[in-house]
Amino acid sequence: MIDRICISINNRCNLKCRYCHFAEKKQHITSVSMNVFKILDNVDAYIRKYELELFKIGFVGNGETLLDFDLLKEYILYIKNDAVQIYTITNGMCVDSSKLLFLSEHNVNIGFSIDGIKSVHDKLRCGSFDSVMKAVELYKSINGCYPSMNCTVGREVLDHAEETIAFFKRFDSRITFSRMIGKYGIGMGEFRNFIDLASENLDVRIGGYDCTMYGGKCGAGMNNYFFANQKIYICGNCVDLPISFAYDTPLDQVDFQIKSFDRNCCFKETRTL
Repeated sequence: MIDRICISINNRCNLKCRYCHFAEKKQHITSVSMNVFKILDNVDAYIRKYELELFKIGFVGNGETLLDFDLLKEYILYIKNDAVQIYTITNGMCVDSSKLLFLSEHNVNIGFSIDGIKSVHDKLRCGSFDSVMKAVELYKSINGCYPSMNCTVGREVLDHAEETIAFFKRFDSRITFSRMIGKYGIGMGEFRNFIDLASENLDVRIGGYDCTMYGGKCGAGMNNYFFANQKIYICGNCVDLPISFAYDTPLDQVDFQIKSFDRNCCFKETRTL
């Protein structure tokens, strides 16, 4: 049974981060839009059928969600089920006070993508460090605390591990570290070693079963689905695999029928080993 989905409401971004695995799969990313309201109705029916107390919806995916903030607002306002918890992730380039106030008013958690120290972040994320830090400070001025942050761990972060940990420590907020995958990816072992080190000094998100693992286990096809391109995928890393369902398929009819595998490994990587 699933308890979360991610919805990509657009397939465009205002950055071209070096390691973006969606950019690597651009031939598999389309501009075809989905009726997101149908997806939200689908979720509502699923929650009510199974009497779920918590269901997470992440408006995240192939692009920068805040580029289409008016649409995002409509979707947030449409959701009436109290079991739904909403979150999104931003690169910080489109953040302003009106957006932050709306998200805060509607209890939407917004995470900021920051890859640690300025030299590393700017190298990987198109020189956007100063802009995202300005947005982070704006968030603090409105909410009274720093936001949660998301850092993609690749070779550059590993090479500056202590500096990266010290950088995040000053914010006293929850940090989600994701393993860099694809062309510039790192191994699971070195990622887990970094997670262990960071956890000694930071409030690190360490998942149970989740789509990008976060130091936990792979939940692909088990507790979460990814919606994009008018399809339902087993996870966001698998948009190039020939396994999907139409995006308006009732959630209790989605079954990827995957064979058992070692969930300490990424499902996609078990398909390519």
